[in-house]
Amino acid sequence: MNVTTAGARLVGRPRYGDRALAVATGAAVVTILSMLVVVLFDVVRGGATKLSWEFLTTSPREGMTAGGVLPAIVGTVSLTLLMTIAAVPAGVATAIYLTEYASRRSRLARLVRVCVANLAGVPSIVFGLFGLGFFISTVGRAIDRVAYDGEAVYGRPCLLWSSLTLAILTLPVVVVSTEEAILSVPRELREASLAVGATRLQTITYVVLPEALGGILTGTILAVSRGAGEVAPILFTGVAYYLPYLPTHLNDQFMNLGYHVYVLATQSPDVDRTKPLLYGTALVLLMLTLLLNLIAIAIRARSRRRSRAAA
Repeated sequence: MNVTTAGARLVGRPRYGDRALAVATGAAVVTILSMLVVVLFDVVRGGATKLSWEFLTTSPREGMTAGGVLPAIVGTVSLTLLMTIAAVPAGVATAIYLTEYASRRSRLARLVRVCVANLAGVPSIVFGLFGLGFFISTVGRAIDRVAYDGEAVYGRPCLLWSSLTLAILTLPVVVVSTEEAILSVPRELREASLAVGATRLQTITYVVLPEALGGILTGTILAVSRGAGEVAPILFTGVAYYLPYLPTHLNDQFMNLGYHVYVLATQSPDVDRTKPLLYGTALVLLMLTLLLNLIAIAIRARSRRRSRAAA
């Protein structure tokens, strides 16, 4: 029996393993999508009746059983934007070092990768305790002693420390996605840039990063998606139960949609009165997260169109 005959027999046999795998993976996809549809339907059904202009533009009142969620919306957006500003540059810089400057035998690069992998597996509540111990008790109080004569200005929970804590939480997502995006850039482009006299910094700035921008923005989208709904890391670092005003400074406490949902679900003495507000807040959180993701996706699509036009 030659190879051609054996191959023909294999091709003619029914591939039961492939069919079983296709059915299993298809069933998994249907199951996940069904769960997502059920969750979204329940939230939309329960919260759609609560949505109104007044609900989105007023503060909560009467023990948070009435009013709107404007302070929580502003707090969530401010927290997410500050987190992104802190996490993305640090994550991109780390990925550039790992891919463009560190050698394959570098012990420091291996140590950084191990640290990033460990950060990705740390429970989110641990980040909250870290933020409390490091940012507030150590850094914040040191700033107060030096600049404010010991007055508690930054040595207390606030928006700044919550943002930095979430930035550390989402840093592994940015590092890994950016590293993969940079590694996908063809080596020939780097070599061509260096061959015409460009420095390594110029090559990274004008060749590598523009080509990897889509992957970097993908990491940013994932970081925003994770950070916008996190509650545990901000419990000890800045979020407040009830603040009927908007945060205006970095050292202000703030309300958060995720924490607002948690409080309404666990601390309210009148569940029936808070249930519509609970569903409405959850729906606003989903819509806000979707909006932030759509903005990042639009920026990514625009950058890709520009890079293609330039090419």
